[in-house]
Formats: sequence, structure tokens, C-alpha cells
Amino acid sequence: MKEFSKQDSKLLEDIMLHRRDVRGNRFLDKAIDPSSLEKILFAAVNAPSVGFSQPWEFVVITDKARKNAIKDNFDQSKSSEKKLFSEQQQAQYSQLKLEGIHEAPVNIAVFYKPSEEPVLGQSCMQEVGPYSVVCAVQNMWLMARALNIGLGWVSILNPENVKKILSAPQENQLIAYLCLGYVDYFYDTPELERKQWNKRKSLESLIYKDSY
Repeated sequence: MKEFSKQDSKLLEDIMLHRRDVRGNRFLDKAIDPSSLEKILFAAVNAPSVGFSQPWEFVVITDKARKNAIKDNFDQSKSSEKKLFSEQQQAQYSQLKLEGIHEAPVNIAVFYKPSEEPVLGQSCMQEVGPYSVVCAVQNMWLMARALNIGLGWVSILNPENVKKILSAPQENQLIAYLCLGYVDYFYDTPELERKQWNKRKSLESLIYKDSY
């Protein structure tokens, strides 16, 4: 049985606390070496999944034409999302860099592929299938950070349009669109916290005992 030391747990804590959602203004024009990309994808497929279903598929994107199409999708979606916020927030929103589709050397689209057969543990809560894929994304994020590679999750996208651009099977569900690359530096704190878009919630305000 593998056991870990206090130093190991502290290192994991450091990686988690220094994980960042990286935007395009931080990425460097430097290729990711294949071995590092393989480690990130290996971390993904070793995530936990409901019923050991492993319901994930990954599309690695470097083609400029497909990136251009995804970026157009983002620009259209961003214009729509901006209108949801107050006038003051809209001004701040316009100043935020919210993706790195072109700047990152590698993009990865992460899909949930439903099983054609019953999945152990998924009959009552169908959403645990997509949740399993989110666990894979978290593994990718932490492994990327441990390799000093930046990763940004682009969620301001029309998922059905992304599926068409990537010729994804109809039954697949887009869970995440990720931008990966080396960066000039990692912020000490999350960018949106640093720019006061929102405040960090305290641990005490989120924990309840036995019931709400």
C-alpha cells in the first residue's frame, strides 16, 4: 500500500493553491513537449468515474482554422454574456481577457460520451456521468500546474457550435474547452479576485453540521 508523507501532502496543497485559470495575455509562444502533454492526458484518464465508466473523450486542437472558428464562437457568446451584467460590470467585463484560444499552442476539447449500457451508480443521478468528466479536467489542471504549464477553461462558448466545428458525435456533450501553454508567470492569487470581480468566501460561511 502506498503511503504519503506530510511533505507530499504539503506539496499537493501548494499545487492546488497555486493552480490558476490562465488567460491569453500570459501564454508564451513555446510549444508543449509531447511527453508533458501525454502526462496531462494520462492524469485525465486516471480520474475517478462513476461505475468505472471512464466516460471521457478528448480532442487535441492545434489547427489554426478550427481555432479561428472556435474564437468566432467565443466572440459571439461573449457579446451576449456581457449584456447580463450591470453597466458598471459591463465596463469591467470589456477589459478582461477571458480566453487564450489563439495564444495557447494547444487547445483541448473535453467531452462526455454517454454509455449505451446501464452504468453502476448512475441510475438515480444521471449527472454523475458529466461530473466524472469534470474530475478528469481537475486532474489535468493540477498536473499541468505541477509541470509549470498554464491551463485556462473557456466556458463562454456555444457548445453545439463547438461540436459542429470539431465534428463531434451528436450524443457527446462538451464539458470543457481548455487552452494550454507555458506562461510568463502565474499570479499569486486568482485574477478575478485580484481585480475585485468577486470576493473569496470564507470556509466558515460554507460549512454546516448535520443539516442546513
